[in-house]
Amino acid sequence: MGQIPFENLAVWGGQPAFNHPLHVGRPNLGSRAQFAAYIDAIWERRWLTNNGPLVQELEAALADFLGVKHLILVNNGTIALEIAARAADVTGEVIMPSMTFPATPHAFQWQGIKPIFGDITPYPHNLDPDKVEALITPRTTAVVGVHLWGIPCNIEKLEAIARRHHLRLLFDAAHAFGCSYNGRAIGNFGDAEIFSFHATKFFNSLEGGAIATNDDQLAAKAAAMRNFGFTGTDHVGFVGINGKMDETAAAMGLVSLASLDHFIDVNRRNYHTYQQELADLPGIRLLPFDESQRNNFQYIVAEINESEAGLSRDEMMRVLQAENVLVRRYFYPGCHRGEPYASTPGHTPLPLPVTEKVVDQALGFPTGTAVSPADIQQICQIIRLLVNMTPQQRQRLSQIV
Repeated sequence: MGQIPFENLAVWGGQPAFNHPLHVGRPNLGSRAQFAAYIDAIWERRWLTNNGPLVQELEAALADFLGVKHLILVNNGTIALEIAARAADVTGEVIMPSMTFPATPHAFQWQGIKPIFGDITPYPHNLDPDKVEALITPRTTAVVGVHLWGIPCNIEKLEAIARRHHLRLLFDAAHAFGCSYNGRAIGNFGDAEIFSFHATKFFNSLEGGAIATNDDQLAAKAAAMRNFGFTGTDHVGFVGINGKMDETAAAMGLVSLASLDHFIDVNRRNYHTYQQELADLPGIRLLPFDESQRNNFQYIVAEINESEAGLSRDEMMRVLQAENVLVRRYFYPGCHRGEPYASTPGHTPLPLPVTEKVVDQALGFPTGTAVSPADIQQICQIIRLLVNMTPQQRQRLSQIV
């Protein structure tokens, strides 16, 4: 792999460094033969949905993997959060970070529950417990923490706040399947935790999600609510929805589970390669993982400090995207600055200075089984070229991107 000349960058008409796009979140795939065998069995059984045998098998396997009493599979992570909120009797207002995918606040707003956005800590980028109590009102019924990048929230502090104010505590663990906190698997904290098994997650079931809880009553309600509220034949006990996972999704989940260690090993290798390649570059801060805990290493995220790196996050993003390195901003511009929340009077306390700084600096990089160490080295070579530009090159770049 030779050095890329500055003049050969694609933004100036050169050929992209990669012939095919390198995506953030390109799906990991397990055994095609195993998946085909599951599909053949589904075809023969003609049992496509409604709590089929593969759904039951995957539920049991995931509950065992997490060491949790109850795991309820659903058709996506957003529905998981909506059902968990209803099963936990959340109403009124709920406190959560703005630094999250819009599905987190949408799941509550959709049900007439008002998201109240709190600021995050500089690292990790999770809800700052020290800012939560000032947001509590008589209408507050819950706090929702988000384990962003798979790095757990400060669970003890959030648990203490929830106990002190008699609030429900839920966790959006969409990024955190396979991770741990103080040696205990994510999925075991708060009243319930939800997972996403979307195709872009390192562990996927095509589409899918789950509610994990050790609360027997909440689990029973959630299991009924995913099936229209049925608690028995011809008996509806709760307002429900069609949130069931189908058998093909469960088949993919079982295939992914069989390859889980491989997926994590590849993600860990990729993280260490980025870590090594970017270690000495000014203005590029790779978010670290605590390797004394279990991690899925699913997200490779760096903060780009323009004053130190010599170019902005968005300038770097545009250069890399021109090279077919499809990096992306997270979670720009912040839910509190996006619709429908930004235009709703009094909807959110502003400003959120840490959140606003992070969403203007965070950049996610390609990883997963579709990305090789050589790919990463070439990506980092382009970044190094950009950080080491001469003043004349910086000026030229700023005029183009």
